[in-house]
Amino acid sequence: MWKRIQVCPRMRIKYTIFFVFVVALVIIEKENNIISRRNILVCVFRRVSDKLTPRQTPQTPLQASVVASAGASPRNESRLPLPGLDPGLPRHMKRRLENFTEQAEPERLPSWGRKHILLLATTRTGSSFVGEFFNQQGGNMFYLFEPLWHVERALTLETGGTNATAAAPAYRDVLQGLFLCDFTPLEGFIDPPPVDHVTPALFRRESSSSLCDEPVCGPVAKGVFERYRCRTRRCGPLNLTAASESCRRKEHRAIKSVRVRQLETLRPLAEDPRLDVKFIQLVRDPRAVLASRMVAFAAKYKNWKRWAVDGEVPADDDEVRKLKGNCDNIRLSAEVGLKQPEWLRDRYMLVRYEDIARFPMRKATEMYQFAGIPFTSKVKEWILKNTQASKEVSGVYSTQKNSSEQVEKWRFSIPFKLAQVVQKVCGPTMKLFGYKFAESKEMLMDKSISLIAEKNFS
Repeated sequence: MWKRIQVCPRMRIKYTIFFVFVVALVIIEKENNIISRRNILVCVFRRVSDKLTPRQTPQTPLQASVVASAGASPRNESRLPLPGLDPGLPRHMKRRLENFTEQAEPERLPSWGRKHILLLATTRTGSSFVGEFFNQQGGNMFYLFEPLWHVERALTLETGGTNATAAAPAYRDVLQGLFLCDFTPLEGFIDPPPVDHVTPALFRRESSSSLCDEPVCGPVAKGVFERYRCRTRRCGPLNLTAASESCRRKEHRAIKSVRVRQLETLRPLAEDPRLDVKFIQLVRDPRAVLASRMVAFAAKYKNWKRWAVDGEVPADDDEVRKLKGNCDNIRLSAEVGLKQPEWLRDRYMLVRYEDIARFPMRKATEMYQFAGIPFTSKVKEWILKNTQASKEVSGVYSTQKNSSEQVEKWRFSIPFKLAQVVQKVCGPTMKLFGYKFAESKEMLMDKSISLIAEKNFS
């Protein structure tokens, strides 16, 4: 009896210690879960906060106006503010830039699966043809063709050039608005100004199937002339409110533009938490670009046509400097993209026109995979039809081409001395993109010698 009295308390103590130990473990585990969840929430909050807070970069300076508007309503947060305007800008340009009106945007974060594709290029690089890869996608794609044409036209100086300081932020804000289905910033640059958000003058409306399909294609109004009419059906002037509503119903959005000079200026688009932007930069052999521009824009390339016939090309001529500047801008943008900085991680793709022309289906597949959208049978059918076109339908501005022939065609239309000038001023750009130099006239015109090096830019 005495022994039982001695044993039981010890057993109870052991059981009590074990029970306390188990309870402690349970409490610790719960605390760890709470802390872990709290840390996850903190991380998510910080990431979202970082996205929403403007970063101080050379392209997007942190201004007092940004801080002052931190408590503003969502209506005023839809776009980043323009940097300080150049005091030397003409009055009409300042008025257009200052008259940006803000519009509430209901999309605060990107919808699951929605993609925003921006095709960047320069003129005569095949961008209209490549843009059709997305325009032909069908009912779930909202595609716009060169909306920045209006911005460039409004900001063109009397000397014929465009003020880059004013143009870059304007391009950025208009693109941001359009990706959010907000046409308001673009309206400020359309001439004549839209009346009640209706315009008959949107540049190349007919090149966007989204703007020529129902319900955007409204009834034709009597006595109203529309400068850019839809090809497949008669439509009245474009109602931008209807276009905005149609845009919101589409799953994906794509824009083609040849007017952005530097990829770096579009960094705010990549960092906007409401967007999921994919940048595709299209490049082409600058010798081929010059040859094509001399045909398409003959009036602007009179000096080059004169040099082709007689006389040497002056190294200090404005046209030569402009050519070098264009090549440098393309190269600098590509160098930024290929380095894949954090803000461009998995958002940038470089494509050569020559590769698309030789392997259209393969490159289109790669572009769709990069964009993260389905490659539909409708697009495939369009590519098959439009990469084997006859000479009768292949015009200067046509998107129907015998694409394999287009790769080498320029070699027989540009004089060797002009090709030499391009190779001299655009040499670094050509080397980056894998375009070989022609050492002689015979080499330039010998199709058995390829001037395209095989390169993988992924």
